[in-house]
Amino acid sequence: MERPEPAEVRMSQAIQPAHANPRGELSAGQLLKWIDATACLAAEKHAGISCVTASVDDIQFEETARVGQVITIKAKVTRAFSTSMEISIKVIVQDMLTGIEKLVSVAFSTFVAKPVGKEKIHLKPVTLLTEQDHVEHNLASERRKVRLHHEDTFKNLMKENSEFDDPICDEEEGMVSTGGTAVQSIELVLPPHANHHGNTFGGQIMAWMESLATISASRLCRAHPLLKSVDMFKFRGPSAVGDRLVFNAIVNNTFQTCVEVGVRVEAFDCQEWSKGQGRHINSAFLIYNAVNDKEEMVTFPRIKPISKDDFRRYRGAIARKRIRLGRKYVTSHKEEVPVCVQWDISNQVSLSNANVEALKNLAAKSGWEVTSAVEKIKIYTLEEHDLLSVWVEKHVERPAHLTYHLLSDFTKRPLWDPHFMSCEVINWVSEGDQIYYITCPIVNGDKPKDLVVLVSRRRPLKDGSTYTVAVKSVLLPSVPPCPHYIRSEIICAGFLIRAIDSSSCTVSYFNQISASISPYFAGNLGGWSKSIEETAASCIKFIENATDGGLINTF
Repeated sequence: MERPEPAEVRMSQAIQPAHANPRGELSAGQLLKWIDATACLAAEKHAGISCVTASVDDIQFEETARVGQVITIKAKVTRAFSTSMEISIKVIVQDMLTGIEKLVSVAFSTFVAKPVGKEKIHLKPVTLLTEQDHVEHNLASERRKVRLHHEDTFKNLMKENSEFDDPICDEEEGMVSTGGTAVQSIELVLPPHANHHGNTFGGQIMAWMESLATISASRLCRAHPLLKSVDMFKFRGPSAVGDRLVFNAIVNNTFQTCVEVGVRVEAFDCQEWSKGQGRHINSAFLIYNAVNDKEEMVTFPRIKPISKDDFRRYRGAIARKRIRLGRKYVTSHKEEVPVCVQWDISNQVSLSNANVEALKNLAAKSGWEVTSAVEKIKIYTLEEHDLLSVWVEKHVERPAHLTYHLLSDFTKRPLWDPHFMSCEVINWVSEGDQIYYITCPIVNGDKPKDLVVLVSRRRPLKDGSTYTVAVKSVLLPSVPPCPHYIRSEIICAGFLIRAIDSSSCTVSYFNQISASISPYFAGNLGGWSKSIEETAASCIKFIENATDGGLINTF
């Protein structure tokens, strides 16, 4: 393992049986305690004074660790604001017999510096040494914006959820109530539970919350719950030695192979305990998968809300899922793994057909979920492992053939799509295939991006009614990457246009999002922007204001 960076704090732990769950795996609660302690020490190393946990979010669990293996937790400050800091945490597991290392978890936490007396605090900026430091420094600002606007975004999404048709209206066999998943527990805070400030250790509170959430999830699935991610641990106030902490957990909603469990923590001192008036000190939403005894992934039953509170929690889980999408695919930095193929004119037919088939296969997949519905526009998302796909469905009051004519000519795309600055044909391969060079605007303060894509167009067969415009990046030696742009990639995208009648059609736009283009879907996926809806509305207006010859009357 490489040497630690100057500002980095590392903790290494050999996993003992006392750290494990009944499956012999490192318990998530124990890992959360180690993560919080390491992050706190990284914050205090930068600040030079005591720091406390404000929140821990974007926790993703990629792998499990077992007894006998070694866990290494790396934490460092990515950006300092006036009194708070974001800490990036990375957890690696190493098998001592093989030496193989795997990524277990990534997370981000926010710590606040505690002033000494009346002294004002202004934290020093972080020293950026590498290109990755600069990337994380910029992304830390984006993540902070997401956190600060979280409440407003959540309220807006809750309002949206109440305005469009909800799938809960469709009764189906096997739907269950969440009443049986409610769990309550109590803990008396003792000196071993305190941190070096005298307050209850944040990592200990998170571990207790995770334990209760696991019980709640197991009551629904009757299987082995595996913590997949944590939406956010938000510390609203402190508790101290002698306090009684009351934990309440319940399942909020299920999403095929995932379940969201909400946990609320209230603290009581002696007087508050006798009066029954506690302090709300923490809330969190934990997302679990589950496996059966054969290690097969379990599909959770759909939830049937009954009470007003059930409906509130049900819709809240849908809103949080959408916000998680935005955070997961926008504010993390993933290296692009190129998958585009070399353009070969001798293999033109095969590449073109593969382009079209990939789009049709993406459209035919099951598991698409509605995330937004406004007037003529619906947005769906599909998550498969680390891949996220978006489907935007539009109703257009123009004939399918005219719509196809306009959308298949990418030189017209900048007229309605603000994500495309320019589109020029660089190789007219055939009537059905063209290669375009595309430039895109700057996003997140980075360089602008460019693309080289193959656009394959297909009119419907005589007995069909669907027009196809498939898009995929290709490598073209005559157009190498330019230093002024970041060469990006479209894995699979395009339009399927279906005639409704002679004067209207449905346009479905699909995009399997790559790491390089995910920033353009940023705010919309997370619910803090309407960029996709606005672009779709612009597309509809562009098409409906066009003449049969493809010219624009008014726009």
